[in-house]
Amino acid sequence: MRFTDGAWRTAEGFNIHPAREVRFIQNNGKTLTLTLPTYHVGSRGNTLSGPYLTIEISSPFENAFRIRSYHFKGDSSFSPSYFELNDTCVPLSVDEGDKLITVRSGESTLTINKENYGYELLRGNQTVTGSCEGALAYIDGSHGFFMREQLSLAVGEHVYGLGERFGSFIRNGQSIDIVNKDGGTFTEQAYKNIPFYITDKNLGVFVNHTEEINFEVASENVSKVQFSVRGECLDYYLFAGNSMKDVLTLYTGLTGRVPELPDWSFGLWLSTSFSTDYDEKTVLSFVDGMLERGIDLKVFHFDCFWMKDSHWCNFLWDSDMFPDPEGLISKLHERGLHVCVWINPYIAQQSEIFDEAAKNGYLIRKTDGSIWQTDLWQAGMGIVDFTNQDAVKWYQDKLRYLIDIGVDCFKTDFGERIPVIDVVFSDGSDPLRMHNYYTYLYNKAVFELLEKEKGKGEAVVFARSATAGCQKFPVHWGGDCHSDYPSMEQTIRGGLSLMLSGFSYWSHDIGGFEDKSTPDVYKRWSAFGLLSSHSRLHGSRSYRVPWNYDEESVDVLRHYTELKKSLMPYINIARKEATELGLPVMRPMILEFQNDPVCPYLDKQYMLGNNILIAPVFDKDGMVEFYLPEGTWTSVDGKDKRVIKNGRFFKEQRGYFDMPVYIRE
Repeated sequence: MRFTDGAWRTAEGFNIHPAREVRFIQNNGKTLTLTLPTYHVGSRGNTLSGPYLTIEISSPFENAFRIRSYHFKGDSSFSPSYFELNDTCVPLSVDEGDKLITVRSGESTLTINKENYGYELLRGNQTVTGSCEGALAYIDGSHGFFMREQLSLAVGEHVYGLGERFGSFIRNGQSIDIVNKDGGTFTEQAYKNIPFYITDKNLGVFVNHTEEINFEVASENVSKVQFSVRGECLDYYLFAGNSMKDVLTLYTGLTGRVPELPDWSFGLWLSTSFSTDYDEKTVLSFVDGMLERGIDLKVFHFDCFWMKDSHWCNFLWDSDMFPDPEGLISKLHERGLHVCVWINPYIAQQSEIFDEAAKNGYLIRKTDGSIWQTDLWQAGMGIVDFTNQDAVKWYQDKLRYLIDIGVDCFKTDFGERIPVIDVVFSDGSDPLRMHNYYTYLYNKAVFELLEKEKGKGEAVVFARSATAGCQKFPVHWGGDCHSDYPSMEQTIRGGLSLMLSGFSYWSHDIGGFEDKSTPDVYKRWSAFGLLSSHSRLHGSRSYRVPWNYDEESVDVLRHYTELKKSLMPYINIARKEATELGLPVMRPMILEFQNDPVCPYLDKQYMLGNNILIAPVFDKDGMVEFYLPEGTWTSVDGKDKRVIKNGRFFKEQRGYFDMPVYIRE
């Protein structure tokens, strides 16, 4: 949202009321409250009109600050966070001088200007960011009411994160709306919008709102990151790290970290694909075909059509195709596989359970009390209201039956198309604030059921949509992509962006989702996919078994499946760092080589854990350009050792079995 027209003018339809000075100060030891007129008060008579802003400063733990600002305190927008945050805070160290207020937390300091309100955030003696005079503002006018903040950027500072975004990896120059949408992997829309950004100057900012948030990242003002929300309050957190890794640890210390995952989830998953025809015979032919070819399969996934068409979700197997689902699942278990089935939170009008859900108030309603329904996706479908705890239990009971017959995990698809107009939630939640947050409640309900039924450390979902905190319910995959090299490139960019947004695990559709890739793309994508944290073969209208492409695809898939298996003791170290520190398993180069001036821009290669560099090939002729930072690097097969001084780019032609995979000494 842009409120200005260039450097000197306010955009038409807006009135900006910026915080100007500190008038009143209250400190109860844990919260510092400042009252800020939006004009300079020259005399007592000036206090009779005009908005005041209030900010409350606290620290949830060392080197983190929460800044909650508001215009009208009684407005409904000033509500408790939907996120399950720990509201405890550490005591503040506050020193007040004639012109400055100094607030300390750990090694970090907020220095607040009393005469011309603004602040500077420092870690030690190093400036991390700042909010200058006029940056914090209340805005009204013909477009509604807003709260805005602007934080400074240093020369050469790069901004990352804000969720799984498929455009330019560096966010500078972008306008970003934090609102979940089903837009594929090739648009500015995103399935996983996370209101958290991180910079290579060791700053993290989390905007604690579940409604739409508008970010102007070095765009409206090229030296600042601006974020704004509709309403009367703005709540955000600052994290001052000593490295980007430290920032991620601080942020996930607030919003949560990934739990332990079962070992089998890191193996190869095979899907039926979306709209293909399949029955028990087809499924077993795929599984046996993989096993006969020496490809170590760990999970078989049944996509949508395990249920009868037009009935999603009724959680009932299509008896024409699967007359004995329990028997089929037993056969898959006997072959050493785990079983995943597709679900979503939508109940079609044709579903056998629609009337039950409607009668008991388990579906989102319209303001007139009727059921909210749509024909988009399933005819006449309603949406489960996860703010209703009875609805949560009802939904979990439907899934429990599937667990009882042997299903091991669920693909929690969708969760983005949640209405905001003319709807009512059971607990009275604001629909605007529920749109992004819905996916949190949805995935939480499924993941917690699996933890209860399977035990902690055995629960796993395969989720598409996400918001802040959803990293606690892994794994997430990249969504609907095309089946070509540009889509493969977009996919890796989106994943690396999500890894800098507090998530540790991520997957994607090997070979692409839409259409059918060439054998060449399938083989290159297989190499990339098997060296991601999680690996799944999935598509839309064609089977993704390798012999459906060519015989060499079988060999390539087997090769990289075995390579990943051999690396699992190493990957387990990264898993531990994910659980304990909130670090991603797949790491953008900037995260490991923050002082290398080349690495901020690299978005087509990555580190797997601390020490293994992966450079996927995106070219039909096998040409790949990759960068090795300073150090000693040895190829994973031990045949190629390179000693690099000052970092160097290489451009080479690589075969299907020779994707650049290098281990640093």
